[in-house]
Amino acid sequence: MPEIKNSLSEKYFDDVYSANTDPWNFEGSDYERAKYAVTINALTKPMYHNVFEIGCSIGVLSEMLVKKCEKLLAVDAVEAPLIQARHRLKAYPNVQVERMTVPGDFGNEMYGLILISEVAYYLDDAGLEMLRKKTMEQLSKGGQLLMVHWTPKVHDYPQTGDYVNDYFLELDKKGLKHLQQQRHQTYRLDSFEKIN
Repeated sequence: MPEIKNSLSEKYFDDVYSANTDPWNFEGSDYERAKYAVTINALTKPMYHNVFEIGCSIGVLSEMLVKKCEKLLAVDAVEAPLIQARHRLKAYPNVQVERMTVPGDFGNEMYGLILISEVAYYLDDAGLEMLRKKTMEQLSKGGQLLMVHWTPKVHDYPQTGDYVNDYFLELDKKGLKHLQQQRHQTYRLDSFEKIN
């Protein structure tokens, strides 16, 4: 019988960030820089009105994303990375950086773009279903969903990147149009448009 894993806790991430303020080397990694460029290039619209970035961490991708949106809500579940993100993004009046534990917290607005990058595999089955449901409820008609996830299995994570992207792809064939998929050596990108 396969092991059932719960969503990773806020304490897990507090511990990660207390050990290293940039634990995935977002600022210095050529891999992250290239992945961020692919992510931004996958956005098909020149500008998005209201963007929700889930799991902004220290705000490196947020800073690239801000040029493509009129309004950006960038969130993370723990405070330590948000301190850096707020500092990095303080020059942008159209950016709001908040602590939220998604999917339980999801804001109360409709979004023209929801970016789920490197976070959905932290959720257990119930959390993933809640994320899918809230995404579908709060993504505007014609709005886009962009999912980018590491694909190798990580022992601590309840899901894999392939599983979470496929979960949205399979469950929402009637509500989401699959715009593109890109597979790279260790990550996968899928973009969708809400059609009803």
